[in-house]
Amino acid sequence: MEERLLGARFRYLNQQLYTGSSQDAARLFRADPAAFHLYHQGFERQVRRWPERPVQRIVRYLRRRPASLVVADFGCGDCTLAASVRNKVHCFDLVPLSPRVTVCDMAKVPLAAESVDVAVFCLALMGTNLQEILGEANRVLRLGSYFYLLEFVKTGPARPGPAPGLRLRPCLYKRR
Repeated sequence: MEERLLGARFRYLNQQLYTGSSQDAARLFRADPAAFHLYHQGFERQVRRWPERPVQRIVRYLRRRPASLVVADFGCGDCTLAASVRNKVHCFDLVPLSPRVTVCDMAKVPLAAESVDVAVFCLALMGTNLQEILGEANRVLRLGSYFYLLEFVKTGPARPGPAPGLRLRPCLYKRR
């Protein structure tokens, strides 16, 4: 029974993250700090059933690249990526599951413009303000840099305003 309740809480929190902005998520976890830990416990239970942890694919990718590449890990969780590669990794999340985490909203990270080579969003593009979050990654990426998996090459300076047609659909769970 307890396992089912934890699963239901994870699904509820996951839905909140997909249907609200990154600012809403920050408020949620500030108001209920235990919710972030419950979310990550539920997440860990989910990924144990997957054939591969997506972060391990990113680790393999970075290990094949120069260690001099600077990485920004948006929504880093427990900093698995930073602990697994030689690169300098800036770790950002809403709650610190590790001392390496800089607590902040992913739409406003404390990095200088054009200061990183790789921006990572490993299962972390959840908010309704996707354009702000990707815009922030664009701001901190150096020219010629790119995202992993969805590979976008930065070809010029960031343009203000929303990108036309870019939208994420929320992950909604059916009521039981």
